[in-house]
Amino acid sequence: MNELTDIFVRSVFIDNMVFAYFLGMCSYLAVSKNVKTAFGLGVAVSFVLVVTVPLNYLINRYLLGEGALTWLNSHFATVDLSFLSLIIFISVIAGIVQLLEMIIERFSPVLYQALGIFLPLIAVNCAILGASLFMQEKNFPTVAHSFSYALGSGIGWLLAIVAFAAIRERLKYSNIPKGLQGNGIAYIITGLLGIGFMAFLGI
Repeated sequence: MNELTDIFVRSVFIDNMVFAYFLGMCSYLAVSKNVKTAFGLGVAVSFVLVVTVPLNYLINRYLLGEGALTWLNSHFATVDLSFLSLIIFISVIAGIVQLLEMIIERFSPVLYQALGIFLPLIAVNCAILGASLFMQEKNFPTVAHSFSYALGSGIGWLLAIVAFAAIRERLKYSNIPKGLQGNGIAYIITGLLGIGFMAFLGI
């Protein structure tokens, strides 16, 4: 249990997808002008991570990895399909995002309209694919470890975009030099938040 907690806390604060690896920056910058919309997208990204990372873990462990097919027959012990990882992971992510898009359109049309083109673009959010690739690289021993990592990564991304959106809402009342307005000040704030999150390295 302690190991799962460590993975969760580390993926939220230390290995934060935005502030440590700068993954998922497109939607992070584009949909962070309003806290409510940012929260909706953050929850959507978290849901996709929580579903796809453990699913991709199982696919990698029992289908793609070297010797993964031994449960079928011992003759497959030398078979290695890991070269298919990228295309399989992307296909799983795209399928889950399509399902999520239909659910949001059905039950929350307002959020669906607010997210606009960025909802289907979750499928190409590099934070989601990055989490699956990091999961593969970390070689977690169980699916519970991959779930803890996915949940922490999702909450970390949610925390990042909501905090950033809250700051950007306050910036509307600030006197920002013309040359820094828009994405200029956004990049500076993101960098400062990243430096702030480096303080968690001591955990």
